[in-house]
Amino acid sequence: MIGWAAARGTLTSGAWALFAIVFVWQIPHFMAIAWLYRDDFRRAGFPLLPVVHPDGKSTARQAVLFSLFLIPISLVPFVLQMAGAIYAAGALAGSLGLLAAAVAFRADRTDLRARRLFLGSITYLPLLWVLLIVDRL
Repeated sequence: MIGWAAARGTLTSGAWALFAIVFVWQIPHFMAIAWLYRDDFRRAGFPLLPVVHPDGKSTARQAVLFSLFLIPISLVPFVLQMAGAIYAAGALAGSLGLLAAAVAFRADRTDLRARRLFLGSITYLPLLWVLLIVDRL
């Protein structure tokens, strides 16, 4: 947002669209981290969802819910004509892939599934930005 405002002198809908993507993306990303390191968070006294609700149902539900929200939000740059069909197809495919990882974690709340969700999330965001750039070339 700071870079956008510095370059353009104002915060347009495009800036808010990119902010929304990162804002929503961080929840499944962090839920995976919280699950993987739940014992560390418990020992440190941090009352995160996997600590407060150790069965992981609420953690997984949040990961799925925000991954679901990410599907339409990731398409906003296409709607705002910041990107074209290449971006839209890639954003849709990536968002569905992230949702699939979150659903798999919800079905089987294990460290393996959480790690796959985490790896999917750290792959998703840079690929989305690359698609945004490549689509403009």
